[in-house]
Amino acid sequence: MAATDGGYEPSPWKWVRDQVETYERTDGREANTLMNTGLPIIIMTMRGNKSGKVRKTPVMRVEHGGAYALVASMGGAPKHPVWYFNLKADPDGVMIQDGPAPFAVKIRELEGEERALWWDRAVAAYPPYAEYQQKTTRVIPVLLAERQT
Repeated sequence: MAATDGGYEPSPWKWVRDQVETYERTDGREANTLMNTGLPIIIMTMRGNKSGKVRKTPVMRVEHGGAYALVASMGGAPKHPVWYFNLKADPDGVMIQDGPAPFAVKIRELEGEERALWWDRAVAAYPPYAEYQQKTTRVIPVLLAERQT
């Protein structure tokens, strides 16, 4: 089942709800950066692994060669964000919106040298990721989203 099938349940966080709504309404022309940082974001659409509801989450835009790194940092919290578990539960049912039109992606978690390469790209795009890793004992997951063909 595609991530866009079924009922959409907006985030309980007002800033996330507002950003997703504005981004989608304007085809990504507005609300396309993280708050006041000027750094670009994308919108992930996935299905909740417990609720089955459609979820939409803005994440930092870390793109290279048409693929996207999704960094499950949660600001360096001791646990993974809920969306990490959603992606792991249904890696083929995810959509990314980077501009006007969402597209289907396949998700896989990175390890070893490939993770290190994408981690460096992520830190270059959003330097606080390095600080987040220092704040936690867990290894922050890096997942790769590649377009489905």
